[in-house]
Amino acid sequence: MLEPLRADHRDQLFAASQDLEVWRWTLGTMPDADGFDAWLQYSLAEAAAGRAGAFATLDRPSGRAVGSSRYLTLRPEHRSVEIGWTWLARSQWRTGANVEAKLLMLDYAFDRLGCQRVEFKTDARNERSRAALAALPAQFEGIFRRHMVMPYGTRDSAYYSVIADEWPDVRDNLRARLARGSGA
Repeated sequence: MLEPLRADHRDQLFAASQDLEVWRWTLGTMPDADGFDAWLQYSLAEAAAGRAGAFATLDRPSGRAVGSSRYLTLRPEHRSVEIGWTWLARSQWRTGANVEAKLLMLDYAFDRLGCQRVEFKTDARNERSRAALAALPAQFEGIFRRHMVMPYGTRDSAYYSVIADEWPDVRDNLRARLARGSGA
């Protein structure tokens, strides 16, 4: 489940974030309380300014906030958006939480916003994230070399996308995976 990110998600999300593997390919280090609060305040400010749509990912059985994702790189003039800044507590990996979040976000982007393209990017070395994008299936578009300077060094970014013509097949795949209870 997803709901708009709010300040009162802070404690649950901070607890969910306390695993280095969650942050290996984004921050390169696990955020302390101050770093996490800076992330949360930035996320809320970007959403309030209309530059992003930030969400808390909730564990369906408990309703607890266990991660986050957002729309960013909003380009309404090109009917395009990026989905990114996605992270989940390690306990939620392979549970279907990310599959459901991607289904909800892609559905809204294509069927409500009328997007013709949704893009994703990840560190080119992040095999887990790349496998998840391929399983949508999103189309691999290539590597932007030395694309970003990250806290852990320079990053090559692997780009993926789903376009409107592909959305019905991607939607069917995600629904089938959720019906099977597959987090893979």
